[in-house]
Amino acid sequence: MNGNIPVLLVTGDTLAQAWEKSLVELHSQGCDVLTEYDKEGDPPSKDCSMTIVIHHPLQEPMIHLDFPGGLEDLQEYVLEVLDGIKDHWVRNADDPNDTRWEYTYHQRLFSYNFPSGESLIDQIEMICTKLAKTPFSRRAQAVTWKVWEDNDCYDPPCLQSIWCRILPDQEGTWILNTNVRFRSNDAYKAAFMNMFALIMLQKQIAEKIADRSGHRVELGRYVHQADSYHLYGSYFREFEGRFIHALHERTFEQRTMPYFMVQDMMEAAIPKILSKVSSMGRR
Repeated sequence: MNGNIPVLLVTGDTLAQAWEKSLVELHSQGCDVLTEYDKEGDPPSKDCSMTIVIHHPLQEPMIHLDFPGGLEDLQEYVLEVLDGIKDHWVRNADDPNDTRWEYTYHQRLFSYNFPSGESLIDQIEMICTKLAKTPFSRRAQAVTWKVWEDNDCYDPPCLQSIWCRILPDQEGTWILNTNVRFRSNDAYKAAFMNMFALIMLQKQIAEKIADRSGHRVELGRYVHQADSYHLYGSYFREFEGRFIHALHERTFEQRTMPYFMVQDMMEAAIPKILSKVSSMGRR
């Protein structure tokens, strides 16, 4: 061990392919690191700095059947990030006895606020407006970190920034390229859902830019960067028994599924999801 965190890169045509490859590389090439969450007897986590390039974010198959959680959980997370269905779970910062969530990604991206009480900032709207006017701008980004509170926060955001830029292809179609950066990313338990929801956000941004500009906008490559991309030692047995075992027992086609085959079912669960979360997190 030389004290350097490995820097790994994987590429794939689809989300399912790239996520799977990232876990294989992390499992085999990651370094051993202790974490603040380890319990007595837990092995060290596997960790690295990871860059995942997905060349065609909406290409099928998008769904990997071995991501932890179910399709309804995935739909709920998309609604959480894009529509803010859990923004009411965020605690009142002025109440020290309020133990609800510190943040949601939707709140930080769509309603970023300051301690001075200034107007909320919709950073996604700013990205869309900026790129509709100046598609080649290098300044179209959204950030989540609040320097004045997140350095001492119990549970600060893992997602740090979203950066977008447009490049035209040979036919003149605008291609939306997106970079996403996480400071910390649970590779097995969270990263697939993170990437799926943020690709849906990339799609939403492209549609808004098209509406504002009158140009056809399609999705370009999605790049997912994590400073710490990790597998916790506490669930090595689960990961190896389920995910690694499946690599040897099933083909890639058997390990994945096209999103279009389950999209209607996922969307049909939305009323149930909204009913469930509306009564939770309130005080």
